[in-house]
Amino acid sequence: MTTPPAFGLYVGEVTHRRVRPFHHRLRYRVYMLLLDLDEAEARLSRLKWLRPGRWGLMRWNSGDYGRKGDPRPLRNQIEEQLATAGVALGGGPIRLLTMPRILGYGFNPLSVYFCYRPDGALAALVYEVSNTFGERHSYLIARPDGEQGGGRQTAPKRFFVSPFMDMGLTYDFIVRPPGNDLSVTVAVRRRDEPILTATFAGRHRPLDDRTLARAFWSHPLLTWKVIAAIHWEAIKLLFKGARYRVRGAPPTDPVTHGTTL
Repeated sequence: MTTPPAFGLYVGEVTHRRVRPFHHRLRYRVYMLLLDLDEAEARLSRLKWLRPGRWGLMRWNSGDYGRKGDPRPLRNQIEEQLATAGVALGGGPIRLLTMPRILGYGFNPLSVYFCYRPDGALAALVYEVSNTFGERHSYLIARPDGEQGGGRQTAPKRFFVSPFMDMGLTYDFIVRPPGNDLSVTVAVRRRDEPILTATFAGRHRPLDDRTLARAFWSHPLLTWKVIAAIHWEAIKLLFKGARYRVRGAPPTDPVTHGTTL
């Protein structure tokens, strides 16, 4: 079994394709970090451009993830979520795919935890979704077969994200786990009717100061650009006739369980 990378920078692009009730597309270039939760603080402390919890051009804060206000280490929070699905990693690594804060600002529509057993088998994935209202919710899907790639996972939509998207929908996740390449696709459907497909696909780069500096300058104001793009696309959707949905209360349970098909 090939050992997946513990750290890296995945440089690529995000694409969205909406097909109902009208067609709409967007595409923009991004980069995402891959961090091993057990070693992230020590590894980032040796870097100049990306620091753990300190001001800088780029920053990673563990407090930006997991349950808000929970003081426990992030790994402990994810292990507790896994336990609710009967998943025990036995000390295996947890790797987080996410964007860093840029000049102090951070926003991650989707961060993904790849949860491995000690032998390198992928035991579960946790998809942590954030909305622009400052709320977070996770979708947890176990992989009892331990397969490394491919396969489709599904979960009912339980968390309000876009004001132009209904709640009675289903998410399908298709993932290529970290390696030389990585991709995460979220397909939204109503029963068998496709609504929207969003994909991040990136190529692995080493996590060092040279690569980080190149990414910073070639993708200026990354997280600022993402939040600006979300609001700009919302304006365009309104002009296309999108109907605004009122946000309800967030789920009382912070985690929704899905299944592997």
